[in-house]
Amino acid sequence: MRRRNLLISSLLAGPALRLAAQGPVRGRLVIVGGAEDRVHDRRILRRFLDDAGGPPSRVRLLAAASSVPLVVADSYRRAFGEIGATDCELLPLLERDAAFRPEVVQAILDADAIFITGGNQSRLMGVLQDTPALTALQHAHGHLGRCIAGTSAGAAAMSRHMIAQGPAVRSPRKDVVGTGTGLGLLPAAIVDQHFSERGRLARLLSALAQRPDLLGVGVDEDTALIVESGEAIEVIGSGAVTLVDPSSMHTNVGEIEPQGAIEMLGLRLHTLPAGQRYPVRHARQDAPWPAGLLQAVQRLVAA
Repeated sequence: MRRRNLLISSLLAGPALRLAAQGPVRGRLVIVGGAEDRVHDRRILRRFLDDAGGPPSRVRLLAAASSVPLVVADSYRRAFGEIGATDCELLPLLERDAAFRPEVVQAILDADAIFITGGNQSRLMGVLQDTPALTALQHAHGHLGRCIAGTSAGAAAMSRHMIAQGPAVRSPRKDVVGTGTGLGLLPAAIVDQHFSERGRLARLLSALAQRPDLLGVGVDEDTALIVESGEAIEVIGSGAVTLVDPSSMHTNVGEIEPQGAIEMLGLRLHTLPAGQRYPVRHARQDAPWPAGLLQAVQRLVAA
């Protein structure tokens, strides 16, 4: 543990000194529900590349969630190349040992943006959890202003409290969702993906019944929730994002047996279609959307 901390401190010393005068800058998150278009207009990939700084940006692919990472990386390299990216490469981070290597940590810190592919979020966290590579990823987003995207499993892992597995149940049930520790880039929320297409509302509600302190975020396929720290959220793509706020909920989850049906009263649910942006910094009291949504957005963009 001491060796790991010394390695992290030495690698972050340069960025920390550069930021001493200007202060930390938190980057954007692009949370993709999976199955994003990589062939036609590629709207989500184009927006990610723009947020990264444009075609010359150093885009790095993190494919540790995939069982076929080289195939997946080749697909994304080709897709990004066809929209103008000139420096898109796979991070050599496919097994846990690599997450401790100084050159891998340095590659994360040197990247302008990182795209986390789909696969299995538990596999991804098995590689990254409690490693210098994860610390570097968090530092790149939270202090260096880097854009981080995640699709499918990469999206599910964005939150600190992560949905790891669970069926698409018809109604909320106790203990049907397995959870784990995610990347911690979106600490106030819990994310589910392939949301409408796989009927995952009840799965997300089942997770929220156990963690009413979190905001539920469900992202449809070929859809992205963009989180601009302190500023706004935006939805792009072809579907919608569902926000579920359980903060005022009454539930019987503490009184029922495992697999029992959960009563959930007083939930707030918001459906945000693609093409909409919700700013908070300059929001007026008479904003055309309700206070409950403003509060939800504020939690998502809080630094």
